[in-house]
Amino acid sequence: MEQISFKLLVKEKFSQLSPGQKKVANYMIEHLEESAFKTAYQIGKEADVSETTVIRLSYALAFEGFSDMQINIQKHFLQMNKSDITNGEIKKEEQHNEDTFSKVIENEVNILRNLLEPSNVQEVWKAVDALMNADQILIVGHRISHVAAYWFSSTLSSLRENVYLCTPAGDFYEKFSNLTKQSVVVAFSFPRYAKDTLTICECTKEHDIQLISVTDRLLSPIGRIADIVLTTEENVESGTNSIASVISLLDLVIAGIYKKDRKKVQSYQQKLEKLYSNYEVFIE
Repeated sequence: MEQISFKLLVKEKFSQLSPGQKKVANYMIEHLEESAFKTAYQIGKEADVSETTVIRLSYALAFEGFSDMQINIQKHFLQMNKSDITNGEIKKEEQHNEDTFSKVIENEVNILRNLLEPSNVQEVWKAVDALMNADQILIVGHRISHVAAYWFSSTLSSLRENVYLCTPAGDFYEKFSNLTKQSVVVAFSFPRYAKDTLTICECTKEHDIQLISVTDRLLSPIGRIADIVLTTEENVESGTNSIASVISLLDLVIAGIYKKDRKKVQSYQQKLEKLYSNYEVFIE
């Protein structure tokens, strides 16, 4: 069982100590390192009490004697030294981790800056116009790309009507059959590229329906055939794509729709809010 430290013992039993013992205890806590190696006589002299009072303090704190109390204080300093060494190692590890995280953040910042390049901004505005004018919007994304597809579908559905998301179970063709020449398909595809998504995009092009791709690069499998290509940069260091940059890209599209058609969007959102409120959809 781990022994309670001198400081904690003093704290627990302080109210039970005599005035002289309290005097010694206060002195020892304030001069703990010195008290670890001084004699009872030296401590008593410094605290202006007798040597006997110092020894009696050790008994009052449930130690077997003064030497036992002093060993407890010395162990405290040994633990502190070990802690300093460990903390030094932890700080080095934390510094290493901070460097790792800093690289990730710097990479994200660079990706976000690239989103504002003129060619990217131009494609975003094309996507905004296409989504505003479409009679129906069908959104698809398989495997890891489904996460971004779901987020975009949910957010876009709060701005306008007739937004549909294909489920991972595979109901694209049933929903696709209801589209018209004025509809838009938005396909999400990030490495590793799902074959099903490419097949869906090829089907969309064969039926002359406008295709917007959200992908990592212009020449990705679906980027090559899409009418409008919204791209992020691949995170080369980790070998994975940043969901943060994808959401930021989609945020640009959402902001563009809101700016161009604010009144219509607000009117639609008011209808939604009434339904949310009537049926207590949200807690707050």
